[in-house]
Amino acid sequence: MALRGLSTVAVAVRPPSPHSIVDSRTSRFSCGCRIPSSGTSGRGIRIGLTRCKAVGENRRGSLDSTIVYEGVYGPWTIDSSDVREVILYRSGLVTVAASFVVAASAAFLADNSSLLSNTLKQNLDFFYVLGSGGLGLSLFLIHIYVSEIKRALQALWGLGVLGSAATYITLAQPANKNLIQYVVDNPWAVWLVGPLFAALTGLVFKE
Repeated sequence: MALRGLSTVAVAVRPPSPHSIVDSRTSRFSCGCRIPSSGTSGRGIRIGLTRCKAVGENRRGSLDSTIVYEGVYGPWTIDSSDVREVILYRSGLVTVAASFVVAASAAFLADNSSLLSNTLKQNLDFFYVLGSGGLGLSLFLIHIYVSEIKRALQALWGLGVLGSAATYITLAQPANKNLIQYVVDNPWAVWLVGPLFAALTGLVFKE
């Protein structure tokens, strides 16, 4: 009695790669996985590539599709609001850094030596306000896991802004000086503007 050999086809499916994409509109996902398929002769196994794509998927990705990342504390995603917050946060950092550098550069220029020196010294208050605003924006959007530290930095910023405004209105302006020059001439006034720079120091340490 002749026996016929039995051909066994084994199909192994690898789980979707970590780069699976979930479509927020259809709740379907696209994945890339390899599925072994039997050969024509039954003697071997041929590896084939199978791809699943959601309807209307954009190859380059878009904000309509949400990439799910597997983090240490569980899955997480990034949406358009997160991207906007990061852009604003970094814009605030750039603003405060640029304002600080430009205003501080006036100290390295000779007194009344050039138009640039005079322009910078006449607009120190403007750069101070601009940098304070950028710092406030970054502290409002900053991500710190310990909420108490975030609130403390924001409180220091608020105290520094109030102290700077009070110093300028009640002390520097009547003396016909800008805020920075008044603090330089009256070192005790640093207690009024100091909390603002304490908040800046905390932000620098965080970064």
